[in-house]
Amino acid sequence: MLSDDWCLRHFDHLSDELAQATPDTMARMRELCPVTHSDAHDGLWVISSYEEAVSVAQNWEAFSSAHGLSATKSRTVVRNLPVEADPPEQRVFKRLVNPHFTPAAVARWEKPTRELVTRLIDDFIDDGACEFMDAFARPLPSRAFFEFAINAPASDLEKVAELAATSSNPTVPNAREAALALYAWIKDFIGQRRQQPPRGDVVDAIIGARIDGRTITDDEIIGSVQLLILGGLETTAGVLGMIVIRLAEQPEIATLLRGRPELIPEAIQELLRLDPSFVSVGRMAVRDCQVGGQAIKNGDRVLIHWASANRDATEFADPDVFDLDRETNRHLSFGVGPHRCLGSNLARMNLRIALEELLPRMSDIKVAEGAEIRYHAGLTRSPLSLPITFTRAEK
Repeated sequence: MLSDDWCLRHFDHLSDELAQATPDTMARMRELCPVTHSDAHDGLWVISSYEEAVSVAQNWEAFSSAHGLSATKSRTVVRNLPVEADPPEQRVFKRLVNPHFTPAAVARWEKPTRELVTRLIDDFIDDGACEFMDAFARPLPSRAFFEFAINAPASDLEKVAELAATSSNPTVPNAREAALALYAWIKDFIGQRRQQPPRGDVVDAIIGARIDGRTITDDEIIGSVQLLILGGLETTAGVLGMIVIRLAEQPEIATLLRGRPELIPEAIQELLRLDPSFVSVGRMAVRDCQVGGQAIKNGDRVLIHWASANRDATEFADPDVFDLDRETNRHLSFGVGPHRCLGSNLARMNLRIALEELLPRMSDIKVAEGAEIRYHAGLTRSPLSLPITFTRAEK
């Protein structure tokens, strides 16, 4: 846990120190200062409590997303759409993508996703050990997304995944360079798709869109596809890694779910609440307002900390405990308000299939002896590497 002075005055959501100590530090933030002002990044407000996080996220008229999501002065090469737009513009871009990620739409990918999961497990199951992030957590969502959602060349996946991960943290020295390279790759990919017969996927929907009666611009196309990539690759991988760490620490959860696999969908909701990978997001105040008794001024930057709100005891009894008997679980791991995650149905399906296939084939899951687990810093948090050991079980 970081010091009280750091929490009260110098909170930096992009710091490596916070990434390594997020749950304990955010618990102290909620206790000390649910709404506080930090001098980091030329000043920003930090919202760590549930009620205030929901109120800010839903109040888009006062807290705009159109000025970037990092809560810093850094800007992306191109707007991530629709999350870097406010209603009514945001709704127009969201409607382009939504039909391709409904429960019915993603259900079509269940069979090939399960086949992919099985192949990935087959590649390491005989070894009794693996680097889980490289062997499973990253390949599953990225390969599924590239192959099923956007029909992109599999040969480009490793490069694009690295660019997406690097560009998502503006404190990394080559983040800008990675963002420019990602922009260039998407531009080239869109050019290729325009020369190909339509596939009826989300990329075709974006390319052929009209926005308020005009043709969609190239940067709007690139920004829309970029958001899909950023959301589709790293976030689900992070949750998979965090889930396996928790199963290693609390093997009784794995035992329960092996015996009662019908509980897996409900368990995923609770695991998402406890250990989300999309931990925070920025807004800008565009009018003077009060939040949690604090006066926030027009032009102030604001950080909503989803992961902290998910463990607020005013909303969740025994918030640090895995509990499938909660009457409600209104977690914020997919956000809330107009910018709630478009890919939540796909993420939950991938996580469900992963657990349905991993748990019957792996028991006695442990983090490898002597391994130090460190985490990606920034708006997302995920294990950088996760060496594990396990006992093979016959499915």
